[in-house]
Amino acid sequence: MQFKKLAFLLLFLGFSSTAMAQMEIGIQFSPTISGNRFIAEDRHNFEKSNSALRLGVGVVGDYFFSNNYAFSSGLIYRGKGSKISYTYMAETGDGVVTPVKETDELTVQYLEIPLTLKLFTNEIAPDIVLYFQVGGALGTKVSGQVDQKKVINGEKTAKRFNVFETSAVLGTGAEMQLGQSTKLFGGFTYLRGLNNIDNYYKKQLNDKNLAIKNNGVSIDVGIKF
Repeated sequence: MQFKKLAFLLLFLGFSSTAMAQMEIGIQFSPTISGNRFIAEDRHNFEKSNSALRLGVGVVGDYFFSNNYAFSSGLIYRGKGSKISYTYMAETGDGVVTPVKETDELTVQYLEIPLTLKLFTNEIAPDIVLYFQVGGALGTKVSGQVDQKKVINGEKTAKRFNVFETSAVLGTGAEMQLGQSTKLFGGFTYLRGLNNIDNYYKKQLNDKNLAIKNNGVSIDVGIKF
């Protein structure tokens, strides 16, 4: 019985050691050039006024199930949103209905969990490999602002934004081996939002088909241990 317990313990420790050897954890900084895209009728004249630079930072982990393939995940704090403009009809004091152009700056912070597959090349130079990344990300809203305001007309602006967001993720970059277990990496990631982030405009413009989605390109720099 004691032998079986010892054997089981050694097996467990061996498995844990192997799993840890296949796991690489690191810190990633991802400033994101963020924008929005729209599903809306032409009469609303939705436009992205300009892109915005948003903060992104978090912890990432690559679990290797072969030398060139890894499941990659983590926890990223990321800001999204940009300045948008649209047109709505308003009634003047004398009863005349006229088009009015409005501009809003949307800022939403999410906690994101990326769920992606990473493909690594063999060395293209001493201690340097390329990687390609594809998959998705699940985001949960942390906070939100409109025109850099947390409250407008007595209502919290964060309530305008939906709690969850899903995104498609497509990225590429390079890794450099710095030591026995230390790697420096850098690359680019395209984030394409898949669901509507804000129901306010549906009600404001009385258009149930209207949707606003996030878009972004992040510049990723980090170190893994």
